[in-house]
Amino acid sequence: MKVVPKEKGIYSFSKDHEPVESVDLGEPILLEAEDAVGGQIKSEETPIESINWSRVNKATGPIYVKGVEKGDTLVVDILDIELAPQGVILVVPGAGALGDAEFKPKARIVKIEKGLAIFKDVQIPLRPMIGTIGVAPEEGEIPTATPYKHGGNLDCIEVTRGARLYLPVSVDGALFAAGDFHAVQEDGELCVSSVEIEGKALFKFDVIKGKKPNWPIVEGPAHYSILVSDEDLDKAVKIAAEEAVKAIMKAKNWSFEDAYMLSSLQVKIAVNQVVDPKKGVRAMIPKTIVSLDDLLYES
Repeated sequence: MKVVPKEKGIYSFSKDHEPVESVDLGEPILLEAEDAVGGQIKSEETPIESINWSRVNKATGPIYVKGVEKGDTLVVDILDIELAPQGVILVVPGAGALGDAEFKPKARIVKIEKGLAIFKDVQIPLRPMIGTIGVAPEEGEIPTATPYKHGGNLDCIEVTRGARLYLPVSVDGALFAAGDFHAVQEDGELCVSSVEIEGKALFKFDVIKGKKPNWPIVEGPAHYSILVSDEDLDKAVKIAAEEAVKAIMKAKNWSFEDAYMLSSLQVKIAVNQVVDPKKGVRAMIPKTIVSLDDLLYES
């Protein structure tokens, strides 16, 4: 099994980055990742002002996936996630949903013990997830801290152990990268961070040829979630709703009106995060309503 160390990483998604490793379809690969603040907070006494912000949100990679071409869908199976024994959560004035409030910069070390994250006197069951995961865009360079159609800093709690992610491929080989692991996060990620933690994730890849989704899709046991992001949260919700209704129309061969009505009964809109450069939402559609093919489009 190939292993990519945490030192081999990027701070943006771009077709111009040289791959650090290549894999065949179906070949497992382990990516090690540093925490989102680059391991710079060693204790609660570390001054937040000392953080080098150019070293945050590193993603390990990129990985060249053989047999994957522009116009395909990269299928990403998250086989396992292993976490370090402690992580960190921090608040920074000016950041987060309440960034305009008056408060001091502060960090808390969070111990990981027996399947729990220990925050002061509160014990929270672990829910390991991958915050940043994506592929290279067709043109330009997108910071790893920003989510968009290529993936990126999705901060979606469904991107977890056992999930399957479908990413639209814009360059040959996809140039996949992942990082920013969280021990636990809730929808919204209100304070701008969660339990940021070093870890390892085991992946394998497959491909769907000649078709791709308009936005990243994550598959859970009972539903598909379309992951949409925009600077404006209302606009992100509108786009997600449009994508969901369009998929129902395709699946059922129904009119817009009927699909729109069913969306009120069966499609759940949830907020992934409200703190990144682009806000993130997801439209969750039951598998009893749509199939994967209803979410993919000819390239």
